[in-house]
Amino acid sequence: MKAMVIEQFGEPEVFLEKNLPRPEMKPGHVLIDVRATSVNGVDILIRRMGPPFLSPDFPAVLHSDVAGVVIEVAPDVKSFEVGDQVYGCVGGLPGMGGALGEFMLADASLIAKKPATLSMAEAAALPLVTLTAWEALRERAVAMPGQKILVHGGAGGVGHIAVQLARIAGAQVFATVSSQEKASIAKSLGASDAIDYRGTPVSEYVERCTGGQGFDIVFDTLGNENLALSLEAARLNGAVATTMALGQYDMTLAHLRGLSLHVIFMLIPLLHNLNRSHHGRVLGEAAKLVDEGKLRPLLDPRRFAFDEVAKAHRLMESGEHVGKIVLEK
Repeated sequence: MKAMVIEQFGEPEVFLEKNLPRPEMKPGHVLIDVRATSVNGVDILIRRMGPPFLSPDFPAVLHSDVAGVVIEVAPDVKSFEVGDQVYGCVGGLPGMGGALGEFMLADASLIAKKPATLSMAEAAALPLVTLTAWEALRERAVAMPGQKILVHGGAGGVGHIAVQLARIAGAQVFATVSSQEKASIAKSLGASDAIDYRGTPVSEYVERCTGGQGFDIVFDTLGNENLALSLEAARLNGAVATTMALGQYDMTLAHLRGLSLHVIFMLIPLLHNLNRSHHGRVLGEAAKLVDEGKLRPLLDPRRFAFDEVAKAHRLMESGEHVGKIVLEK
């Protein structure tokens, strides 16, 4: 099969097209004819730096998210059949080929049938970000009716799904954004207020949105220095969930406010073969929400072919995109 691979770590130009053997079937797996994939932060991290716990062997086929058609099924798999349209976050990691090829071997427990109302490109935008937001707001810092929830990066990949899931749960949702365009998007997805985080101090928007009490849940989809701002925005005995906690942090405020801190690393089931079927079930539930008109993906209007993956990565790194960046076969 043809695939876009990397044979060294570095800038987006390291991608090259190469002919590779078609993946061989294994028990518990299906073979997917790949139709679309999307770019996630982890794909950028692997391509740039190649941390050993995340990086497949060279020549490495990257990208975790996939949407496509099942063309072969292992004898022990009963949940899918040839011709099923599926989606999932299933590879591009150690021991697992990625989606930047013609075909992708996928653990059947990690996938679900694609939402019927979405195109392949739209479906490919959903898996990783949906699983991340779902874990944060449905399983860890559980969103409840009447709560005030702040989502940092409300028009971003994980953020735009989080805004919708919090709204579905009956919470009042607030979102931080970096532009007026993204403010409009966050509001269209269900946020009652969109905050310019670059020009508005935490104390100011906490006072405006919560009367100075702080948010019940703060979901930090940006990480790093933004985690400190998230702790500042949370109410007494509130909860903070974050997708990025690498580094050293002053947790004094978390102690003084009695906060619960939840670190979300949704790749654990893939990396450690832990309860993978839960991901498949979540994506099945998410597909129902999509087809009921309650959840929708946000795609950047610029589209790329697989052999334009370098351009897609450059756009992701620029920060000038809105929502998810998708590549189509």
